[in-house]
Amino acid sequence: MAVIGNLFGPELRELIQQRDFTQLREILCGFSAPDVAEIFCDLKPDEEAVLLRILPREVAAEVFGQLPVEDQEKLLQALGNEHVAQILNDIVADERTALLEELPAAATQKLLALLTPEERKIATELLGYPRGSIGRRMTPHYVAIQQNWTVAEVLAFLRTQEHKRDAVNQLYVVDNKSHLVDYVRLRNLVVSPPQMSVLELLENQQIYLRATDDQETAVAAFRKYDVTMLPVVDSKDVLVGVVTVDDVLELAEKEATEDIQKLGGVEALDAPYLKIGMLSMIKKRAGWLAILFVGEMFTATAMGYFEDEIAKAVVLALFVPLIISSGGNSGSQATSLIIRALAVRDLTLADWWHVMKREVVAGFALGCVLAAIALCRILLWPHKEVIYGPHYGLVAATVAFSLIGVVLFGSVAGSMLPFILRRLGFDPAAASAPFVATLVDVTGLVIYFTIAYQILHGTLL
Repeated sequence: MAVIGNLFGPELRELIQQRDFTQLREILCGFSAPDVAEIFCDLKPDEEAVLLRILPREVAAEVFGQLPVEDQEKLLQALGNEHVAQILNDIVADERTALLEELPAAATQKLLALLTPEERKIATELLGYPRGSIGRRMTPHYVAIQQNWTVAEVLAFLRTQEHKRDAVNQLYVVDNKSHLVDYVRLRNLVVSPPQMSVLELLENQQIYLRATDDQETAVAAFRKYDVTMLPVVDSKDVLVGVVTVDDVLELAEKEATEDIQKLGGVEALDAPYLKIGMLSMIKKRAGWLAILFVGEMFTATAMGYFEDEIAKAVVLALFVPLIISSGGNSGSQATSLIIRALAVRDLTLADWWHVMKREVVAGFALGCVLAAIALCRILLWPHKEVIYGPHYGLVAATVAFSLIGVVLFGSVAGSMLPFILRRLGFDPAAASAPFVATLVDVTGLVIYFTIAYQILHGTLL
């Protein structure tokens, strides 16, 4: 879709300079809102402001809602108060909340003052829910019907809800105190006799979300039940809103992006790569790099502790990179698998023991594979006596057993660290692959030289 922006960006800029608003409007109205938003991303904020002013009101609000939050902020600064108020009142409630929660408190209060009383009430209610909760992502625009109504009464009611026509596929049934009872499908309703009671059409499925649930709960629920919309209730089971699948897809993409970035040893970025400022990117990467650098210093400390062994058997130093990289790689594999499994709810904290047993077996088997390769490399290499000395057989055994031990430890440590972080209330993705690799580097050296001392004591050592 980026091709659209590349093709039309220069042409739109020229039309803006010529003040040819009629042709601009015709061009933009020929695209869908997501396509227009793609075009906007290649323009400057003042150019975006011009185009947004000439679009039909409904289209402008939809396009604005499709833009990234950082672009929305810049666009608001370029628009006058009148157009800002129009946009904020017209965009859907959950997209408006996503924008307002990213702004400084003073800016949020200023924008809230531009809303109509009705929209301001909705906005403040959504902002009142905890950050990252379902309540901030739900929309209050849904259709609720009474459980004691007939089909004819429901159809008559729907004719008065034209502004909610996008939400009538599923009609939520409530009692006289607005407690969620169930839901009925529109297609079943329209083919039923007019005098049939709503209670006879209930789906008998108590599926809902709580407004205080975290957003990952919504992602898991939509994946589990394969639905396009879910109701949201408060602590008293009163229906307060709905969450749609398009909102959840955005959340899932955002969560996955943050997890992947954290797995790479980077603090989650707040914007697309090319949009984030260079200074901000350096800050988010420098912290982890510094921590990992300090951690790697312990590797030098460990090697210093075994300085005498290295001096007596210099050949051992040849395999240090091989040993520590193998352990780090196995740990990175394990932690990546477990973090993803925890994120998609394939695993829970209660599964830690089963995971440990599997990783012990897998780590041992993987270590044996690498050990076999190392044995072939040393024992079958030409001039092995010259390169590795007369005790090359013992050196081969040392490397082989060390690989088994280091890979086994890396697999277990990499798989258990996400569980430990989750148990302590931290994000398991913080157990990044570089962090696990650094941890295993240090312990791998200890394992390697300990095994070397046991095998080579009395010969090389």
